Amino acid sequence: MSTSQVAALRRKGTAGAGDLYMSFELGDKHWKLSVGDGRSALSRFSVHAGDQTAVAQCIVRAGNRFKTPKDAQVHSCYEAGRDGWWLHRWFTGLGVDNVVVDAASIEVNRRARRAKTDRLDADKLEAMLERHHRGERVWAVLREPSEHDEDERREHRELERLIHERTAHTNRIGSLLVLRNLRPSVHIAGRGWADWWRQHREQLGPKLGSEIDRELVRLQLVKEQVRAIEAARRAELQQGRQPLVDQLMRLCGIGITGASVLVHEIFGWRQFANRREVAGCLGLTPTPYASGDSQTEQGISKAGNQRARSLLVEISWGWLRLQPDSAISCWFNKRFARGSARMRRVGIVAVARRLAVALWRFLRDGEIPAGARPKVIAA
Repeated sequence: MSTSQVAALRRKGTAGAGDLYMSFELGDKHWKLSVGDGRSALSRFSVHAGDQTAVAQCIVRAGNRFKTPKDAQVHSCYEAGRDGWWLHRWFTGLGVDNVVVDAASIEVNRRARRAKTDRLDADKLEAMLERHHRGERVWAVLREPSEHDEDERREHRELERLIHERTAHTNRIGSLLVLRNLRPSVHIAGRGWADWWRQHREQLGPKLGSEIDRELVRLQLVKEQVRAIEAARRAELQQGRQPLVDQLMRLCGIGITGASVLVHEIFGWRQFANRREVAGCLGLTPTPYASGDSQTEQGISKAGNQRARSLLVEISWGWLRLQPDSAISCWFNKRFARGSARMRRVGIVAVARRLAVALWRFLRDGEIPAGARPKVIAA
């Protein structure tokens, strides 16, 4: 049985009678498959993780069992996770109508004790897939980035991890030195570290000194990798290969790191119809709770891109300082600046939402945010 047989089990159009519905529960070692036609009992399969041939054979076996017409459409789904988008692209190449689902959007039984296994999860996904194709809104479907856009995200994500590692190694070295009451100043810990370490190395025990030496080697490696990534990113900007990043950096208050993350995570490949979609993608939408006489605002949904959302909040604090005359800064100063610390934290989230919409319009239409000033570029 080949994948061509799977490709034959499809037709163009929406879901209809006789279609196959297939869900995956993806594990590290095994995948659980639940396949149904909306009428009969499910067929369940277990395959080794990543075994494409076995998956194709399962689809064909299920089609034979349900007597599925050769022109029927195969619908499938799986939760977004570590496997990324390769499986989705493979299914799409076969003609399978696949959707990748945001795991956090799947409804969950609220009983205190509930049965949960990979097989039950796969069965539940299959039932929800059928409901999805009947027109119900049962989950959030993720949008697929192109392979190029997916690859562009690797650089700033690796840089983020390396910076965290650099901080961890630095803190670890400082904690080990405190065991001998050695507390190098910030200046010495920078350029003057080598000389300082040679002078104080003998004050430590041989084991402790060796441990710090190994930490220093790892720290040096991380620093070299950070410098290499930053140099490559600057080279791409100079060569004009990142026009949207360069455009964002023309505004005061936005540097290369913030611009790279916002472009490659959000603005560079996603298409938005309005400002509500921009806020929803970032998880900056309100979540009111109104039941009977009870009305409560629960805060923002936090359902979108956490990395971009956190960065936008950080950029917003800098925006207030570096763009004091902008309309967004004036609005914050009028509404929240004189309030309590809690109200200022609430206000900065609102600033992040307004700023995200303003930056989206700036990249789309070239419309500079009201009152904002661009950077002065020396001739």
